[in-house]
Amino acid sequence: MLLRRISSHARTAATFGVRNWSSIVRGAQLRTPHAEYPLAFRRGTSDLSVFRQVFLGLEYACAPESNVSFILDCGANVGYASAYFLSRFPRAELIAVEPDPGNFALLAQNLAPYGRRARAVHGAVWSHATRLSMAAPDYRDGEEWARQVREGGDEVAAYGVADLMRLASWERVDLLKMDIEGAEAVVFGSKTESWIDRVGSMVVELHDDTSFGPASEIVARATSEFTASQSGELTVYRRPEAGR
Repeated sequence: MLLRRISSHARTAATFGVRNWSSIVRGAQLRTPHAEYPLAFRRGTSDLSVFRQVFLGLEYACAPESNVSFILDCGANVGYASAYFLSRFPRAELIAVEPDPGNFALLAQNLAPYGRRARAVHGAVWSHATRLSMAAPDYRDGEEWARQVREGGDEVAAYGVADLMRLASWERVDLLKMDIEGAEAVVFGSKTESWIDRVGSMVVELHDDTSFGPASEIVARATSEFTASQSGELTVYRRPEAGR
């Protein structure tokens, strides 16, 4: 038992660094050179896996660099990607949207130090404004980073992309990040004419194994004016005429 515990701590220290290993043991906040402020996490959840993807694997380094002033983070989880973007683009404003109440509470905490530059919205992203419910936590591993919504019920507000732009009084979105566990098939499946021409670039994780439908096909049809490239699990969409 003692040897297993020592081995586990050694692996954690090797992965996250000694300083963050100490923070993980104590339940303190995590630090990374890729985020301006320390970040809260929950032990025994998927938070450390998300931290590893965003800040150690630099999953979102593939996002285009040019002219990023307005960022929309759809499926923000606990705010690690949002913190990465706010730190990478220090003049940008950001809206982060997350439906799961537990995730949202930590998202709001992690974005609070960024002040007026960041706004956390408790809600889901959909093709239009409506009300939805949280689905049972049975998608993929069922952990906090895999939360889904479903139609019906009155548990959580849902917003179309155009609704979120109006909420922020934005005329455009320079960078749209989307990781919403298959609901991208709904978002890109209808009513995209109200917003897609005002989006500069997108970074989307596509999910083809959900009841929402074949997301890759649906998103491809809606983004014919963009050039697409792959970066790990993410698909990056750029507008050629925007020089992105």
